[in-house]
Amino acid sequence: MHLHRRKFNTFVMSAGYFVIAPAYATVLADLTSGDASKGLKLALEKGSEMAVQLLGVQDGFWGNDKVRIGLPDAVRKGAKLLKNLGMGKQLDELSLQMNRAAEAAVPLSKKLLTQAIQKMSVQDAKGILQGGENAVTQFFAVKTRTPLAVEFMPTVRQSLEKLGVVDQFNAVAVKLSGIGLLDKDKAKLASYVTDKTLDGLYFMIGEEEKKIRQNPAQAGSALLSKVFGALR
Repeated sequence: MHLHRRKFNTFVMSAGYFVIAPAYATVLADLTSGDASKGLKLALEKGSEMAVQLLGVQDGFWGNDKVRIGLPDAVRKGAKLLKNLGMGKQLDELSLQMNRAAEAAVPLSKKLLTQAIQKMSVQDAKGILQGGENAVTQFFAVKTRTPLAVEFMPTVRQSLEKLGVVDQFNAVAVKLSGIGLLDKDKAKLASYVTDKTLDGLYFMIGEEEKKIRQNPAQAGSALLSKVFGALR
């Protein structure tokens, strides 16, 4: 059965996304399996590919204040004291190189993101259509966050070590631990950077999805226009 614009007149807009009014959620049952899954897969492919392209380059993280990785909370809280101790330059370099490590890791996500999309079921597709503004982020997080963390960690750790960031962080951590501002067991920089890298990746995928939902025709696909355009 084909989608009909008149059936979706009760969709409501929320924060730039289109959310299906509960009374009409059953209309999704009328979506053909082909349109629902193919349309969503195409949208996710476009969104994830663009997110990786935007982030996996120099200044992809550092030059974007929406995803730029800041200092760990304990370090940030002690930043003023550390600067007074003459460590301001080390803090600045630490901030920059954490983001450089994230930029180096992101391209590794393409394979796992693609696999998640390929394995997406019709039910997954309908869930995303119903799910509102965080649906895509939730889908990718559930399907890929744990394996991507494993995939990213060696590259993040290698990048941090190569750039000399580990030594810089350890010097900062020693100072903070000595004055009780940082638990030595929590001074795990690679884990922190990996986690923030994933946050940035999912955020950017969500931003790309928003653009497709708001203007599916601009995405250059008749199928995207059919599936997402009917939700407008």
